[in-house]
Amino acid sequence: MTVAVPTTFAPAALRARARSVTAVRHLARGALLSLAALLLGITAQLLVVSGIQEHSAQHTAFDELRNQLALGTAPVAQTDQDGRLLAPGTPVALIDVPALDMTQVVLEGTDSTVMTDGPGHRRDTPMPGQTGTSVLMGRAAAYGGPFGGLAGLREGTRFTVVTGQGKATYQVLGVRRAGDPAPAPLSTGKGRLVLVTATGPDYMPGGVLRVDADLVSAPFQTPAAVIRSGTLPQSEEPLGRPAGVPWPLVMWLQALLLVSVAAVWAWHRWGRHQTWIVFAPLVAVLGLQVATRTTELLPNLL
Repeated sequence: MTVAVPTTFAPAALRARARSVTAVRHLARGALLSLAALLLGITAQLLVVSGIQEHSAQHTAFDELRNQLALGTAPVAQTDQDGRLLAPGTPVALIDVPALDMTQVVLEGTDSTVMTDGPGHRRDTPMPGQTGTSVLMGRAAAYGGPFGGLAGLREGTRFTVVTGQGKATYQVLGVRRAGDPAPAPLSTGKGRLVLVTATGPDYMPGGVLRVDADLVSAPFQTPAAVIRSGTLPQSEEPLGRPAGVPWPLVMWLQALLLVSVAAVWAWHRWGRHQTWIVFAPLVAVLGLQVATRTTELLPNLL
């Protein structure tokens, strides 16, 4: 038995189906555009933008630290002059390694976000120049790769670290990787500095590299520790990653997807030239924002 379909219904159903297919195509093309923008953004962020960002942050941190050193207010402990823990990212020292042609402002904290702006001081260790073992961590490749040349340091090389207590001089004992023997335990009243970065190919860390250096100048007074050794979150350990849900990344991804879908729709309804003029800058900016938040999720020594 043949059922007749009203002639007025068939075109309407076809139009609705066509609109549905078109919407799916717009979403798919928008998703592909978002993926392309994300991949290009991550590449540009790691290879170019991150280094510029770190260089700019270092200039700002250097001006802040220099002013504090001149006023005698630079941090010399885990807390500030009011007894509060130093905020992550606070400039605390200036490390100068002539053998590597490296001068960097050291910031308080070693999580991935802090170390986008430069090397970080592990918060549960003494400040450089004080008795005990101080630890500084830095990236090997991304964000300027300030510690990328540590493997080239040789035994006996000297370098300095300036803090609010003065200039401390260190002498390198050696470079060690996983499985290498650690140096002899530190004697009472002596100081040591451990520089930590990633080892392996650039942007593909395979382990941790450490440079041990003993303090050869007179040690500074060491305030009592507030943060006990070994109590830091995993995100501040070598090769640590941020914990929790990266909500900023989620929000930027949503914005990128919406703009990409709108760009695909405008391409068909508005014209390619107008779409390029309006949406290309938006997609580029959002792609870099997403890339920045994505690279902050990478290991802190990368």
